[in-house]
Amino acid sequence: MTVAIDRPSQIKTDQVVTIEGDWAKFKLIQQGCAQSRGVRLFYFNGTIEILMPAFRHELFKSVVGFLIETFLFHYEIEFTPTGSATQEVEGVVAAEADESYEIQGYRLAIEIDFTNGSVSKLERYRALGTNEVWIWEDGVLDIYWLKTDGYQKADRSQIPALAAIDRAFMAQCILMGETSRIQAGKRLLGAELGD
Repeated sequence: MTVAIDRPSQIKTDQVVTIEGDWAKFKLIQQGCAQSRGVRLFYFNGTIEILMPAFRHELFKSVVGFLIETFLFHYEIEFTPTGSATQEVEGVVAAEADESYEIQGYRLAIEIDFTNGSVSKLERYRALGTNEVWIWEDGVLDIYWLKTDGYQKADRSQIPALAAIDRAFMAQCILMGETSRIQAGKRLLGAELGD
């Protein structure tokens, strides 16, 4: 008997399951999924979300992370990559960003959105106090900066170390990175260096 196992390149769309439940139920599911590679869990406002990202999801999260890290490395800006580590406020919210960073005291979360959950994602990150959220959806990069009354869209990063990065230009570099990270990195740095 042959069993077909889905490889990341075979999974065409993100698989998302949303269920109602309290924090205790979330923690039980989290425990049960501890050894499951690639599964991401979220909790907010009585809703538990389980995400199994598709290949394109993982590709774009990696490209965005690569470009941010290339930029920071080039300009010798120290940062801490926190990846998809679980961020939580007990009993209130838990999120696993696609990529995340601490840069000079600011917290940045990167989300690749193929499931149209941008609004709920922002509410989760607001509850976590994340300074800035970048959401990549259908070839468009949106940057959200946390203000006292919620997130506000911005044309460029409000994190001082990344403020030189224009949202539309970064989106072009991300699309280029789908086929060549080297060319995307060169383009990003070339524009920043005035080449």
